[in-house]
Amino acid sequence: MDIVKICAFAFVALFVMSLFKGSKNQITMAISMVCGIIILMAMIDKLSVIIKFLQNLAVKANIDFVYLNVVFKVLGIAFLATFVVRSVKMQEKIALLQKLSLVEKYLY
Repeated sequence: MDIVKICAFAFVALFVMSLFKGSKNQITMAISMVCGIIILMAMIDKLSVIIKFLQNLAVKANIDFVYLNVVFKVLGIAFLATFVVRSVKMQEKIALLQKLSLVEKYLY
């Protein structure tokens, strides 16, 4: 049921953004960023359950936590870079977008 709430929240944000689309581009970007951060915060507790499951699985497979932490950090950095690149793409800042895309590819 959480996915329904998140999708409804996203559609409401999309509707509000469409109201400001023609006149206030900064407000549209701010609404988009706030919406993305709120959705991310709503999913943090769900992600912690997945991380705990993977840690338990690593214990059963005799895998050291150091390797698992490195994988989690790489995935977190890649997710954050993708989020920022898509946000900048929405603003159509081409020079910054090219630099961020290069960094994103480097991180993968």
